[in-house]
Amino acid sequence: MLDYPLLAALAAVIREGGFERAAARLGVTPSAVSQRIRALEERVGAALVVRSQPPVPTEAGARLCAHVERVRLLEGELAADLPALAGPGPGAPALPVAVNADSLGSWFLPAAARFSEATGALLHLLLDDEEHTAARLRSGEVLAAVTADPAAVPGCRTRPLGALRYVACASPAFMARHFPQGVTAAALARAPVLQFDRKDGLQARWLRRHLDLPLVAPTHQVPSTQGFLDASLLGLGWALHPLPLAAAPLAAGHLVELLPGAALEVPLHWQHARLGARLLEALTREVAAEARRSLIAPDAGIAGLAGEG
Repeated sequence: MLDYPLLAALAAVIREGGFERAAARLGVTPSAVSQRIRALEERVGAALVVRSQPPVPTEAGARLCAHVERVRLLEGELAADLPALAGPGPGAPALPVAVNADSLGSWFLPAAARFSEATGALLHLLLDDEEHTAARLRSGEVLAAVTADPAAVPGCRTRPLGALRYVACASPAFMARHFPQGVTAAALARAPVLQFDRKDGLQARWLRRHLDLPLVAPTHQVPSTQGFLDASLLGLGWALHPLPLAAAPLAAGHLVELLPGAALEVPLHWQHARLGARLLEALTREVAAEARRSLIAPDAGIAGLAGEG
């Protein structure tokens, strides 16, 4: 069985960003917090915290922290129904959520802000590629995720959000320098391209879909959505950008589409654990509302459906 005082120490260190802050929150000494985490690591048989500044959880530690937050959500719902059970707690609940960087940079944050203002809950956002966020949910590291995977994770509810439209862009100077004779296969093999990280396959997908070409060009890695856009504006390379971010630079002539009208649409889905449903449903309502404003509407035949795993 799990020892919840030990788990509370682990969660407090990660949530508060340090051993001393965790100790103050729990009303014990930093040494006691450290001893509890060592005892938990011995019991689990794995390291749970990277003792950096601030401390960060290992994969096993993240799973245990997510479990603690699930328990807190359930206890919060029970206390709402049975107020006599409510007592002093460790503060606002924190929901770990996996989200892809482009969603975070283009449409997700307004939903997060409204949710936090309405509920007082905190969000711990974990960035990953939309093709991999469901794995974070499946492993138990997070309680909800924006994902490209439509298949419901066991124990979760899922709903389509719509599609995030991407356009392949570069600066006018870059286009003149690298594509003076047009966007040809030979020019694309030489022109530098931007990549978010090694998981980023959007540029390769766009080339295959619209030109039936492989991605063989020299590649810059720029792991930031805003940095991606800035790099294109400065002529570092061409890349796919979320249309909500690229629309203004395109309209102003600061960016140019490589192939006008040749967009790439990435369907997104929202999945969340069924446990702790009240708070997660509140977040779901805000995420769905923002998606309706910012994303391309999902197929009419599936828009109203929600699945469960």
